[in-house]
Formats: sequence, C-alpha cells, structure tokens
Amino acid sequence: MTTAQTRPSGPATSARAVLSKVPEVTGLFWVAKVLTTGMGETASDTLANSLGPIPAVALGGLGLLVALVLQFRVKRYVPVVYWFAIVMVSVFGTMAADGLHVVVGVPYPASASLFLVSLVVIFAWWRKAEGTLAIDSVRTTRRELFYWAAVLATFAMGTAVGDLTAYGFDLGWLQGALLFAVAIALPALAHRLLRLNAVAAFWLAYILTRPLGASLADWLGAPKAHHGLGFGYGPVSAVLTVVIVLVVAYLQATHGRKNREHA
Repeated sequence: MTTAQTRPSGPATSARAVLSKVPEVTGLFWVAKVLTTGMGETASDTLANSLGPIPAVALGGLGLLVALVLQFRVKRYVPVVYWFAIVMVSVFGTMAADGLHVVVGVPYPASASLFLVSLVVIFAWWRKAEGTLAIDSVRTTRRELFYWAAVLATFAMGTAVGDLTAYGFDLGWLQGALLFAVAIALPALAHRLLRLNAVAAFWLAYILTRPLGASLADWLGAPKAHHGLGFGYGPVSAVLTVVIVLVVAYLQATHGRKNREHA
C-alpha cells in the first residue's frame, strides 16, 4: 500500500507534504512502523520486569509527554521527532494495555473491546470535527491532537488483541504473527481490487501493524517455555532500537534533501 490518500503529484502535493506534521506513507513508513511496534512491546516488558509495573508506567508516561511536547512544538514533519513520539506511544500504549490486564485484572477480550470503542469514538469525533481522517491533512494543532489520540488507541488496542490471540486463543506468538501478516495484506487488496476507501484501508492496516510487530518481537524475546525463541526481551529491544535509529537516520537525511529541493 502506498499513501492512504493518493492524489495527483505536482507543486501543490509537494507543498502539502512539506507542511504536514506526519510522514508520507511509503514502504519504508510501514517498515519503521512495524519495527517501532515490536520495540515498544519488548521495551515495555523489559521495563516492567526491571522496575515493576507502576514505576515503568510512570517512566513511560514521562517519556511520552516529552516526546509529544517536542512533536507539537515543531512546525512540520521532522523524522527524528516524529518517530521518537511513535516509539514512546508504542511503549506507553503497551504498558496501558498490559496494566489493565496484569494490575487491574481486566480480561483481554474486555480490554480489546474497550480500546476499540475508544478508537471508534475518536475517529467519529475527528471525522465530524474535521471532515476527513486523511493523515496528509494533519497540519493544525486540533487535527494533530485527534491524530495522536487515534495512534495511542491503536497501539493499546493492538497490544490487547495480540495478547488475546496468543493467550486467549492459544495461538502462540509465531502463529499470531502469521495471522496478522495475512490480515494486514487484506486492506491493501481491498483497496486495489474492491475500491475500498484509501483512508479506511490505511487505518485498518495501521491498526494491524501493532499486533503484527508485537507478536514477532514477543516470539523472538519470549522464553522457549512460552513458545518463543528465548533471545530475551532486553536484547531484542536493543537490536530493534539500533535498526530503528538507522532507519530514522536515513529518513531524516532523505527528508532534508527533499526539503532543500522544494525550497
């Protein structure tokens, strides 16, 4: 899937891309998104195991607050700032979903349903207030607030859904990852073959990246007794962090060249 809001190319399109607070949706966007979801899952588990659930949530919340303040202060899309915010949303969204289950005792089906309802409400409110959910229209503070609220809800819901398939449905991490890998291709196919609305196809795929990346990361990090490969959550987090840094550095460099070309 390319951009979820395909429009003819030209000077106007270039200007919109430069002014937008979020990235253009390309293949590398989806790669970075899956990497951040996996890293958020394992980093959350590492912090919770090391510090305890409550201190981990407090630290994750502080990191998210700092990241979002930086994101809202910049005037346009800056890859380093944007992807730092996505990483922190991934970490905190995982903690929120896990906290409901582990600390509060909410079953996975209930927490997944709760986050789904929250996401539907955010989308409905956003659509009513702004007239569109297209992410290339995120150029005002109010639209950006809607965008990040939706992103946080997708991460939390995706975490709950991934855990539900692994534990509740007893699929395990690898089988769950394969399930979501197939599912994430369906919106793109529906867009191409059945004329599914591009914005709807984008958000469906975006939601599914969360359980896909989390399931893959858990499969790599979980002990063999829990149907994982046993590499450990900490080492997997470290490797994913390095890969994310390299990808974002490339995005930052290429974005800088594009801005100079459009200047």
